[in-house]
Amino acid sequence: MDIIITAFMLMYNLLTGAGEDSESARKIAIAYLNAAAGETVIQPGIPDMPEPGQMPEETPVKKDPQPDTPPIKGIYVTAHSAGGSRMESLLKLVDETDLNSMVIDIKDDNGYITYPTTTPELLELGTPKKFIGDINELMTTLKKHDIYPIARIVVFKDTVLSVKKPELSFLQADGTIWKNGRGESFVNPYRQEVWDYNIALAKEAAKLGFKEIQFDYVRFPEGFENRADSLTFNKTDDSRVDTVAGFVKYAREQLEPLGVRVSVDIFGYAASVPAAEGIGQDFVKISNDVHVISPMIYPSHYSTGWFDQKAPDRSPYETIAGAMEDTHKKLADTGELKPIIRPWIQDFTASWLGKGNYIKYGKAEVEAQIKALHDQGVHEYLLWNAGNKYSPGVDYR
Repeated sequence: MDIIITAFMLMYNLLTGAGEDSESARKIAIAYLNAAAGETVIQPGIPDMPEPGQMPEETPVKKDPQPDTPPIKGIYVTAHSAGGSRMESLLKLVDETDLNSMVIDIKDDNGYITYPTTTPELLELGTPKKFIGDINELMTTLKKHDIYPIARIVVFKDTVLSVKKPELSFLQADGTIWKNGRGESFVNPYRQEVWDYNIALAKEAAKLGFKEIQFDYVRFPEGFENRADSLTFNKTDDSRVDTVAGFVKYAREQLEPLGVRVSVDIFGYAASVPAAEGIGQDFVKISNDVHVISPMIYPSHYSTGWFDQKAPDRSPYETIAGAMEDTHKKLADTGELKPIIRPWIQDFTASWLGKGNYIKYGKAEVEAQIKALHDQGVHEYLLWNAGNKYSPGVDYR
């Protein structure tokens, strides 16, 4: 992949040494993620020693196509909400507060395109649904309410495409499609057809009027390094990290000329540990080719010991502050390539963590997270609630 390597040799040596990084790796091995976001434990990989590559000055520097955009403060909106009755109350929430954006599923966690597209290129691999019955009407509504529209596209977790085109997925020894513990399948990040399909959808979203494309699940399945040898799939000589970073670079180069920003959701842990070779995520390499990076730093995602907290979910301010400190350190040497930091924060109660490990989240807990971000110099954020039921009375300033 045509990625920047030489400029980060020194950073690599710093990030993969002993001491604090080793301790972070130990913590990550016992960490768990919450079911609301549909994730499991991240097992950090040991990144391969980079080979000499193209010099940084020979690589086009990314440029924010929307430099005058005000700080974005948004909420997650499912396609069902966007195309249903709940949208009225969500519009009211944004109208009456300092919120100004919605992140709307255009390709959901199952892999369905969420509106009835008629584009032949998309229909070849994609499967559209009518969750959003009239996408043009939705875009008109968002513009009327002065809402900054972000199109969320779930990339490599795609059960629908895996079933439709098994050759684009990972096959087990008996020829069946591999599934994770939740019955979900991934498509193969090595396949150019998968890249082009998702970018074609992003291009259509840009034409529809979305100002930003947010790619989620830009990675291999959790624990992939433990099962890769038993699965059948096409691959190149590139590492998983370089393959994922290559997709992000390719997407940015394709979409930036259209005037839309490119953002990527990434594990919050990724800022605190060395590159996760197993799933192919490197925080710095991905950040180098996006306009916005959105680490998922929900306090419920961190286990005992993170940021010196016995129960991180019960300490929203301290947990968010610690996550942002690590993020700033991780991106300290990226220079002009540093993206906007716009984290996902928590507006849900993680009761599954068990008694003593969680608290009920509401106005105070959401505001504590926002204050932690402000205190760390971060003024953009996105609120996650899987059911789109957001806490009333929050001061979003």
